[in-house]
Amino acid sequence: MSLAIVGSFGVAGPASAADYPSWDDVQAAKGNEAAKAAEVTNIKNFIVQLQDELQVAQDEAEKRGTEFQAAEEAFFEADARATAIQSQADAKTTEADTATKQAGRVASQLYRSGGADLSLSLFLDGESKGATDLLSKLGNMNQVAEHSNGVYEQAVAARNTAAALGEQAGVARDERESLRQAAQVAMEAAQAAASAAADKLEQNQELIVTLNAQLSALQDSTAKTVKDYEAGVAAAKAKAAAEAAARGQSADGGQLSSQGWAIPASGSISGTYGYRDPISTGGGSSGSFHRGTDIAGGCGIPIYAATGGTVSYAGWYGTYGNFILIEHGAGVSTGYAHIVNGGIQVAVGSQVSAGQVIAYVGTTGASTGCHLHFEVRINGSAIDAQPFMADRGAPLG
Repeated sequence: MSLAIVGSFGVAGPASAADYPSWDDVQAAKGNEAAKAAEVTNIKNFIVQLQDELQVAQDEAEKRGTEFQAAEEAFFEADARATAIQSQADAKTTEADTATKQAGRVASQLYRSGGADLSLSLFLDGESKGATDLLSKLGNMNQVAEHSNGVYEQAVAARNTAAALGEQAGVARDERESLRQAAQVAMEAAQAAASAAADKLEQNQELIVTLNAQLSALQDSTAKTVKDYEAGVAAAKAKAAAEAAARGQSADGGQLSSQGWAIPASGSISGTYGYRDPISTGGGSSGSFHRGTDIAGGCGIPIYAATGGTVSYAGWYGTYGNFILIEHGAGVSTGYAHIVNGGIQVAVGSQVSAGQVIAYVGTTGASTGCHLHFEVRINGSAIDAQPFMADRGAPLG
């Protein structure tokens, strides 16, 4: 995402449109050596200033995007903790309920066997046979009573543990909600920075192209005229616009399944969902759990929206590099990572259709080669995308 920066010539503050030289200014300066030299310096200063402005905007976008990823990672970890503790609490509650019912059955059995009246019967019955039977019953009763006490103690212990885990789960849920709100704030800041960087890129690159052409016109000692350079810039803009329009018309997207889903990129699967060794590159270090499916199809190939939805994020996202997140409704979202610099073709709030080209494959972030990292998230938590997509008629790989 970086431009080469070549030092500052001391242009103070952002320039307004009126500050930049016009082609008439260039034509007027070309006939006078002193004026030409001054205009050359002036244009060079403007070019560097525009590059500096763009770099600042891109650095801010990367910083905010990295903060957004860190905030979401903290939320994901808190969500996993809260879910695990609640599961433990639920299991202990079930154990306590089972033990309580068992203790009740044992108490009922003890009551039906005669309870304390057995001792009285033994005292009143002088017959040997009757006494023997009662002693046997009394022994059995004592065993039942001991078992009853054990089951009761187990029920009490399980109930106490469930209550303690329930309190811990409540604390974990509060932490999760706090981190969810922090992640939301970080996402909004990253969205704003990414949009500002994209606007600055479009605006400044167009100005830089014009300024470089003006600089070449001033420094050219051949018969080529200033008007020739001006016409060349106009022709280049027209060509770029035509190529963009052609891409939009020809890139009609991936083939849709009968359920309205598309394979997000062509290529073979090079990485699956689950635990793996972390990857460390100049773009950072990934975690040990891989939340997506990697599709290796080559640099610059199209990335398609898996199905229709609304773009909720488009910009830098830490180790994911350039990243797009699309919300599809009902808690389902899809993510597309490692997009090539300049390859994002949508903006936050864009409505996309299934199979629409949204970006191009790259290797930004923590990546060792061109590929698409594709994610499916349910209520914000990543799941294995392969069975999910296969169930919708769009198998990956």
